[in-house]
Amino acid sequence: MRVFNTLVFIFFIFLLISCKKEPKNNQQDSEIRDRYFNLEKIGWKSRSYTQVVDDIGFTATEVPIQYYLLKDLGSENLQHIDSLYEENKRERVIEFTFQQDEEKDLLGKDFTGMDYTASVKYMSFGLDKDFYVVTSKKDTIRCSGVNFERNYKIAPFQKVLLFFSGIDPNDKIQLIYNDYLFRKGTLKFKFKDPFTPIAL
Repeated sequence: MRVFNTLVFIFFIFLLISCKKEPKNNQQDSEIRDRYFNLEKIGWKSRSYTQVVDDIGFTATEVPIQYYLLKDLGSENLQHIDSLYEENKRERVIEFTFQQDEEKDLLGKDFTGMDYTASVKYMSFGLDKDFYVVTSKKDTIRCSGVNFERNYKIAPFQKVLLFFSGIDPNDKIQLIYNDYLFRKGTLKFKFKDPFTPIAL
């Protein structure tokens, strides 16, 4: 009888503990959903800055890490996405597009002075040396990687994703582009506010 009472007591304690944890998880899940909804509501890619030099438009768009996490993993397990964001919140991703006014292919010899294959190689493997970020604390962060999204002449623009590491999520940043590919000089794109007020 004593063993039975002990087992009932242990089962009751276990049931009580598991019931207390579940509302907390539901509350966390609800808070995370609200934050993501607010981030989506203001526009995932709302911070776009464009400069036009001669007939080429250069557009820099800061995209929050959460956008890529949700796009890749879906929204079923938001707590997992939240934990991944916490591990990677010092990373920044910037979409950078190049587009000619008349929608001509920018990788041709007329624009770069190189043959098409050399231009593609430069976009894929050499462009990271042309970008860096200056933080509000005056730190200079080199581009840690570039992903050139090939469109095979279907879209009227060229797009790369730029990756930067080790940036405080509360820092404002300025993207500096030294254009050696099209020889248009140095371009600066100042991102005014970090995403952190509503981010996780």
